[in-house]
Amino acid sequence: MALAIDPTAETTADVFSAGHAPVATIEPGERLTVGSLDASGYLERQRHPGEEQPRLHPSGRGHCLTGPIAVRGARPGQLLALRLHALRPGPWGWTVAAALDTPITRRLGIADGPPSWLLWELDPDAGTGRESRGFVRHLAPFLGVMGVAPAAAGEHSTIPPRAGSGGNIDCRELMAGSTLYLPVAVPDALLYLGDGHAAQGDGEVGGTAIECAMTTELTVDLVEDPPLTSIHAETPAGLITFGFDADLNAATGDALDAMVTWMQSRYDVDRATALALASTAVDLRVTQVANRTWGVHAVLPTGALS
Repeated sequence: MALAIDPTAETTADVFSAGHAPVATIEPGERLTVGSLDASGYLERQRHPGEEQPRLHPSGRGHCLTGPIAVRGARPGQLLALRLHALRPGPWGWTVAAALDTPITRRLGIADGPPSWLLWELDPDAGTGRESRGFVRHLAPFLGVMGVAPAAAGEHSTIPPRAGSGGNIDCRELMAGSTLYLPVAVPDALLYLGDGHAAQGDGEVGGTAIECAMTTELTVDLVEDPPLTSIHAETPAGLITFGFDADLNAATGDALDAMVTWMQSRYDVDRATALALASTAVDLRVTQVANRTWGVHAVLPTGALS
């Protein structure tokens, strides 16, 4: 039977840290079921949009994440392979925009608020969410945060994604059927999961998606000889590489650099030829604009080159 971890005060954290004691230890290749609360860790559902409810971590320092989960024998230089089998949202979710002063809200003239909240009733079986005003959205669930403890000592915010350890990637393509590869930064990896999103657009432009609790079924394995040493993924949409940086140009360059490197190996071509092929097939997308660090992902669609 697969290991099951439920989100409690003893099994969750709102920061990353190599100093956290693991809430469970698994063997490479082990399958598990991980429950997570929504990003804010609400313990009760909102009854109207924006209602403040008790939180598992009242300080609100970061996302309410389940973990860390130790992977026995994992060591820096290896990559974790997270094979996502199923993701099931909870029965309700929320979205808020214009809650913070950001470059986006300043550009749109709403940095001073008031924020706008949406409250969603979610039907995972039907695959739909209905907002309190009557809007209906098809669900496409994924986890916004999948990351390991950074190597540096101390506590680290869950908000910005990190090239060396993942975290708040917020890529909507990481749905069931995907495998995400994360560099291991500390012994036993110390994996954290959470920030369930029932649906999101590329960019997460308002700062939140449909934030919800999530039950995730996955297998966690180790990879010794990956095609890339940076964060990358195999998804139903295609092969994906990532860039994270405060500079959008740098994030774009990192995502494209990794994709060209992957294509060189995959198709046994030189670097210029890989770039030429990429120019005919690869899509560059802004993953998210919400997390103090730009995210860009490059997608080589499934079947685009044969």
